[in-house]
Amino acid sequence: MRILILGAGRVGAGLAELLVQERNDITVVDTDPDLLATLQERFDLRTVQGSATSLSVLQSAGVEDTDILIAVTAHDEINLVACQIAHRCFNVPQRIARVRSPQWTQNPELLSTDGFAVDVAISPEGTITDYLTRLIEIPEALQVLDFANGRVGLLAVRADAKSPLAYRPLKELRQHLPNVDCRVVAVFRDGKAILPRGDTRIEPDDEVFFVAAAEHIHLVTQELHQLDEPVRRVMIVGGGNIGQRLAQAISHKILPKIIEGNQRRCEMLAQELNGKALVLHGDATDETLLEEENVAGMDLFLALTNDDENNIMSALLAKRLGARRVVALINRKAYAELMEGGGIDIALTPSHTTLGALLKYVRRGDVSVVHSLRRGAAEALELVAHGDAKTSKVVGRRIDEVNLPTGASIGAIVRGHGPDAKVIMGHHDVLIEPDDHLIVFVTNRKTIPKIEKLFQVAAGFF
Repeated sequence: MRILILGAGRVGAGLAELLVQERNDITVVDTDPDLLATLQERFDLRTVQGSATSLSVLQSAGVEDTDILIAVTAHDEINLVACQIAHRCFNVPQRIARVRSPQWTQNPELLSTDGFAVDVAISPEGTITDYLTRLIEIPEALQVLDFANGRVGLLAVRADAKSPLAYRPLKELRQHLPNVDCRVVAVFRDGKAILPRGDTRIEPDDEVFFVAAAEHIHLVTQELHQLDEPVRRVMIVGGGNIGQRLAQAISHKILPKIIEGNQRRCEMLAQELNGKALVLHGDATDETLLEEENVAGMDLFLALTNDDENNIMSALLAKRLGARRVVALINRKAYAELMEGGGIDIALTPSHTTLGALLKYVRRGDVSVVHSLRRGAAEALELVAHGDAKTSKVVGRRIDEVNLPTGASIGAIVRGHGPDAKVIMGHHDVLIEPDDHLIVFVTNRKTIPKIEKLFQVAAGFF
């Protein structure tokens, strides 16, 4: 697949890295020669220096033969205009734009074919806000992902020494919860994936991924992690777009405190939020300020500024002063991997949170949802099975008869549509039927092309 990426920043570079590994033909355009040189040194791809809205630059990048254009520069206007040019001048089949301002997603007519001709608008701030909101709803989780319009959840939980299943084999989960069906699809121990079996014993600090129907999520979670108190007190560091969006999203249940270093931004936030948050002007790495604002009484402390070092330092300080759980927004992948699980409970990398929303549109086959996990190392997909026993390699077969690559597993199947849809856990003897939605967990992303090929339908079906 020929993919043209406009923007070599963290999202563009991260997306290029993932897609090159899958043997796509990737070209990246950016005005910064240093960013492009770094990409070309690391990966097998083409780079073109220049403006993403220049006709000659786009032609040099091969826009005429592009299957998908993904505009992820730092500027909304450049991304939108690039999509418009790609459609009207070069008839690019699919165009994706990253937009930061909510005005674009709130007015979809501006993105239509008659407007900027954007097929898909990705909002990083919106994606991260949704991610954080779900963590507030289920405080025991490291990650909460939804499939099949919210009917199925995939959760990552760090196993707790005091949980009922600690040091016990996975097969005992059914004994503990006889009326709840769930499936553990992966266990990561010391950063390495372990193929879960019935006799696999859960150890403290294991990162456990499980799939369950939405109504059973809380019951399964408490088997793996000691039940936490609900989140009632939240402190947010950084009153930027993400901090403001999150405060608005949770204000119906929680009155958060926001610490912002810019006085003018504080005044604007106080006016915009209008009593939905307590806005404070100050430095979140100031120990005295945190103590005065009772950081020790916080259920959740979120460092969401644009500065990695400030986020790390304020989160570590908040944890030392007694905050129950701390989350830090960390752009550098190496920093995030170093800090998570130590003093910081969750290190969130914005570029990889956004990647999941983009990958859905570059996957081959009928893909409803894609989530990028463990900073791009793993992936979870919702794939639709088409065809019949003659034309499909999955339809008409039991799950244990499907030739999945090592490290991939079918966690659940959603059968039917609307309120009558049925959630079936992916046990070995379940028969796959046409139009089933399969939730597939992949511990090694290099096997994705094999899975895509597995779900392709033979030409005779059509």
